[in-house]
Amino acid sequence: MLSVPKKPLHRLLKTTAWTGVFAALLCASAIAAPQPTNARAPLAIADQPGLVPTAQDSLLPPEFRPQPVFYRTNEKPGTIIINTDERFLYYVMPDNRAIRYGVGVGRDGFQWAGLLKISRKQEWPDWRPPPEMIQRQPYLPRFMAGGEGNPLGARALYLGDTVYRIHGTNQPQTIGHAVSSGCFRMVNADVMDLFERVPVGTKVVVQQRAKL
Repeated sequence: MLSVPKKPLHRLLKTTAWTGVFAALLCASAIAAPQPTNARAPLAIADQPGLVPTAQDSLLPPEFRPQPVFYRTNEKPGTIIINTDERFLYYVMPDNRAIRYGVGVGRDGFQWAGLLKISRKQEWPDWRPPPEMIQRQPYLPRFMAGGEGNPLGARALYLGDTVYRIHGTNQPQTIGHAVSSGCFRMVNADVMDLFERVPVGTKVVVQQRAKL
C-alpha cells in the first residue's frame, strides 16, 4: 500500500501518481483527457462559509443521486472507490454491486490518486482553514463551528494522516464539479448515509485517469 506524503501537492504530482496534501476547505480537475459525458461543465464559484442551503438546493440531478449500480471490482465489499473523472463515489457491495453517489472533486492542479484508510469520523465538524487557504483567501474566517452553514457540512470522514477528507457541503450545487482543493464533497444527506455505513479503517481508493 502506498501512502500520501506530506508535502505540497504540486510537487507530489511531479514524482508519483499516489498523492496528497492541502486543505480542509482546501476541500471547500479538469484534466487534459476528455471528460465523461456525465461530468458536469466547469463551475466558477467562490466558497461561501455561512451559507445555509435549502432543500431545493440539495436536490441533485438524477445521475448524481444515490443509486444501486452494477459495479465490477476486485476490491472487497465495504471499500470506498472514488473516480475523480466520473465525479462518482462507489460504496462496494457484494455480488458486483455498489451504491453510487455524486461527489465534487479537486479542481485543476489539486486532484490526486492514492490508497488510504478512514482514520477518523466526525459529526458536524468544526472548520479551521489552514494557513495556505488563508493566504489565498484572507477574507475567510479563522474558525467556524460545525453547523448547517459550515463548508464541511454534516459529516467528515478523514483520510489517513492527510488533511483530505470526504465531507458534506453547504454548497450542493458544486456536486459533479471540480471545485475543491483535493477533498471530496457530498450533499449532507448522502454523506450522512455513507457515514453510517463505513467504520474507521475502511479502505478508500481514489482513482484518476493518467494524463496523456
